Amino acid sequence: MSSINDWIDNEVKTNDVVVFMKGTPSFPQCGFSGQVVQIMDYMGVEYKGVNVLTSDDLRQGIKEYSDWPTIPQLYVKGEFVGGCDIIREMFQAGELKEMFETNGISTTAPETAAS
Repeated sequence: MSSINDWIDNEVKTNDVVVFMKGTPSFPQCGFSGQVVQIMDYMGVEYKGVNVLTSDDLRQGIKEYSDWPTIPQLYVKGEFVGGCDIIREMFQAGELKEMFETNGISTTAPETAAS
């Protein structure tokens, strides 16, 4: 399992924003992954989507890598942010946009009332 862990680690560290998800950004294959894609697209953030359905090793490996039991998972600048519920709550509170901007990641999202 260490080779998949190394691969995941490389993806997380070489891409500013990565979403490990079921399906792809253009064709999410679960509702939670779809919600995260909608949020990311609304915010206009460039990100890499990694389809965990391509490999059982990857699907299990990402859960072990993050010590987080669910997919999707968002990583920003090498740090695990959270799953769908956390991302949605951060988005609704205006914290997600703030976190992206703090990390130097541009968004095209309009200002919210929370900002």
